[in-house]
Amino acid sequence: MSDYGSLAHSKWDCKYHIVFIPKYRKKKLFCQVRRYLGDVFHELARQKNSKIVEGHMMADHVHMCVSIPPKHSVAQVIGYIKGKSAIAVARQFGGKKRNFNGERLWARGYAVSTVGFELDQVKEYIRNQSSRDKDNGDNDDGEGNF
Repeated sequence: MSDYGSLAHSKWDCKYHIVFIPKYRKKKLFCQVRRYLGDVFHELARQKNSKIVEGHMMADHVHMCVSIPPKHSVAQVIGYIKGKSAIAVARQFGGKKRNFNGERLWARGYAVSTVGFELDQVKEYIRNQSSRDKDNGDNDDGEGNF
């Protein structure tokens, strides 16, 4: 039970494989933005008592395996990460420092599945995402692990 997190009255191990895309699936996640977003995602997850176990960014989507405590819903944590990261990217790369809501980065939804005891398989799938997409004809400009 060493991998389990703990709250006041419970032990937990809740990990989720999450995928989300930029608005209109535009290929917006290039080199500088990718490097910047990796650290931002980790910090935002930490603020919600969550941890990104594995992550990979492609030009047109993001895969991550996130450990989220049961006191937070998946929707709450992912909404927070997507919203705050859009604002951070707008401030860093959009030129505006104030009164910007970052409304044009992420699409509204996301895909989620529970990981369970297949954590190693999910981590391997996320790590090898770029090679899978290249096999399907997607020409990406490089790796984006975070």
